[in-house]
Formats: sequence, structure tokens, C-alpha cells
Amino acid sequence: MAKIKTSIYADKELWEKFKLRVARRGLEVSQALEELIREELFEEMFDAALKGIGEAESYEIDFEPIKPRAGLVSVFVRSLRDERADSLS
Repeated sequence: MAKIKTSIYADKELWEKFKLRVARRGLEVSQALEELIREELFEEMFDAALKGIGEAESYEIDFEPIKPRAGLVSVFVRSLRDERADSLS
């Protein structure tokens, strides 16, 4: 993959913190920036990949929903969902 050299302007304190954090992860700044760029573009690249699989301009994921079974696990999951809903409201 071809590389380019670029210049950016960033807050000095922010940049120094970023470089320290990157160094702790054992990465070079360039690697970390490429990772951030890929994350930013992920959804667009993912959509393009899925469109390439099918012949249509858009894609649709088709699935049949399953009906939850009654039992201890369902009760537990329901209680967790209810707790989360209560904490959000």
C-alpha cells in the first residue's frame, strides 16, 4: 500500500497525550492514525463490501426472528432488560 506524508494542526497538549497513549500501546503515531481513519470509514467500507456481494444497488439482511422460550434464562434476560430500561428513564 502506498503511503503519503501529510501535515496536520492539533492542540499541542492533546497531541502530546495522544503520542504517550499510542506509545504505551506499542504503536507508532502513524499506525494509530491509520487505525482511527479506518474506524471512521468502517461503515462506508462495510456497506461497499456488502453491495459488492449482491447484484443490487442496496442490500438487505433477511432473517426469521425466533420466539423466546419461557424459562429461567428468559426471565433473567427480561429482568436485565427491565433494569436497564429503568436506569435510562
